[in-house]
Amino acid sequence: MTITAAADGSALGNPGPAGWAWYVDDDTWAAGGWPHGTNNMGELTAVLELFRATAHIDDDLHILCDSQYVINSVTKWMPGWKKKGWRKGDGKPVMNLDLLKELDQAVAGRRYRFEWVKGHVGHVLNEAADARARGAAEAYQRGSAAPAGPGFPGAAGRGSLAVAAVEPPTLFTFDSSTRDIAEPEMSSAVNIPVTVMFTAVEHARLERRAADAGMSVEKLLRTLL
Repeated sequence: MTITAAADGSALGNPGPAGWAWYVDDDTWAAGGWPHGTNNMGELTAVLELFRATAHIDDDLHILCDSQYVINSVTKWMPGWKKKGWRKGDGKPVMNLDLLKELDQAVAGRRYRFEWVKGHVGHVLNEAADARARGAAEAYQRGSAAPAGPGFPGAAGRGSLAVAAVEPPTLFTFDSSTRDIAEPEMSSAVNIPVTVMFTAVEHARLERRAADAGMSVEKLLRTLL
């Protein structure tokens, strides 16, 4: 059996509020985003999340994508980049390295093929993915929430989540006062402010883990201390 899905990304201002989405049908899709990212980040993440969402099944993937950058990255360029230590032919570092490394792992052992489709010409699946990716980006722009979609049937940790606007994820400060420090003469909790810096990709990963655990990012970080 072959699953046909469209994957698309969006960035308002490029860079700016960004979103990603993959779409099979109205009952099978997912979307998300960041307060600040690029269109290429959205496009790569859409494909990555599609592979993750279908990792529990053995079906072939037919991926409709309007980004030649994404298609070429996965099907042509990554092997050469890896041999060169993830550097391009001119020796410069590859852009979006974290996403590309995750994609490299996600596609290993999978059966898939890409089909390039021209964007914004009325292709039903592409337009559906594009609308959801842009909707996620607009949610971050206006400070509201957008549906993250039902996900793929049987996939672990996916549900009808909400994409909410938050402050840029480069800096995250929280109070670790919920943790008690057991010292001989210290019975009360100690308030220790902690500041952590994340990339947009790392923050998105934390958001997914927190959503899967049914808690906020701040609470998840506290459990890791």
